[in-house]
Amino acid sequence: MRHRRKPLAEQVVVITGASSGIGLATAKMTAARGARVVMAARNGEALAAIQAEIIASGGRAVHVVADVGRREDVGEIVAAAVTAYSGFDTWVNVAGLTIYGNLWEVSDEDSERLLRTNFWGTVYGSLAAVKHLRTKGGGLINVGSVASDLAFPMQGMYVASKHAIKGFTDALRMELLQAGLPIAVTLVKPTSIDSPLPQHARNYMDHEPSLPPPIYRLEEVANAILHAALHPQRDIIVGGGGKALTTLNSFAPGLIDLLAPAVTAFEQRSEAPRDPSGSLHSPKGAGRVRGDAPGYVMRSSAYTRASLNPFATLAFAAGSLAIFALAGAARRRRM
Repeated sequence: MRHRRKPLAEQVVVITGASSGIGLATAKMTAARGARVVMAARNGEALAAIQAEIIASGGRAVHVVADVGRREDVGEIVAAAVTAYSGFDTWVNVAGLTIYGNLWEVSDEDSERLLRTNFWGTVYGSLAAVKHLRTKGGGLINVGSVASDLAFPMQGMYVASKHAIKGFTDALRMELLQAGLPIAVTLVKPTSIDSPLPQHARNYMDHEPSLPPPIYRLEEVANAILHAALHPQRDIIVGGGGKALTTLNSFAPGLIDLLAPAVTAFEQRSEAPRDPSGSLHSPKGAGRVRGDAPGYVMRSSAYTRASLNPFATLAFAAGSLAIFALAGAARRRRM
């Protein structure tokens, strides 16, 4: 089914997790491009300051304090959008947390809280969006991760939640297509992003966590999200490094397992003071867009920019097929 989308300047966009990181970067970019924004997060003080900043810059925004892990709070986000703008056109599930530590060390309470935010928050938001958009049409964008397609150590529950988000999103997309409902569903899968996610993490390690390279700017994710709001795609991987890893995992998953010690070394390399609690159970450090990435941050991803261009994608696919065909022909000549 083709999904015709309104121009962004005519849309109302709901963004969860809008008080920091990817959610905040997306809210600011969305407002700057003319859309009306409904921002949701747990920290009302930070949201109010962000709303004031957007309005001062000529944008339009409202905010609602909500814990996406509570279905009733998600209902309040819908109500706020209806009250302010008579509804919404695109819903973006960004809210997410992580835990650093061996799986056998993580408490049940911490694991449950992470899954309630990452997975159930995505489920509640998605189902609320479907209920609202099932007649008028619109877009649903869920932010997963390259961890939706592969695993890495020391963030096992985060990986589990992102795998679950992918399974839920794919199944929901199929059911919407089967029912003929005019709702486009996109799963955005970022690689390492220079967001405050590590600083907000519940941390069982001895050092403050950091991200493995390559690391990309948040604006690459925000740009991918807004592209999907206008031009729906099934999946968007943000970062060529993530594409390389997921492709390698498809063909040689055992090799990815062998990379675990290297990934762990990167995750533990920061010597910054350790804050074990993070914002898992209560919001802390909201209002920050960027994180504290210790190394070089890629300004853009050539792979992602190309994947958002259908002509470039077709050219890449054709080139890949040609390479495989030539390789096959050469192999047959040697036989």
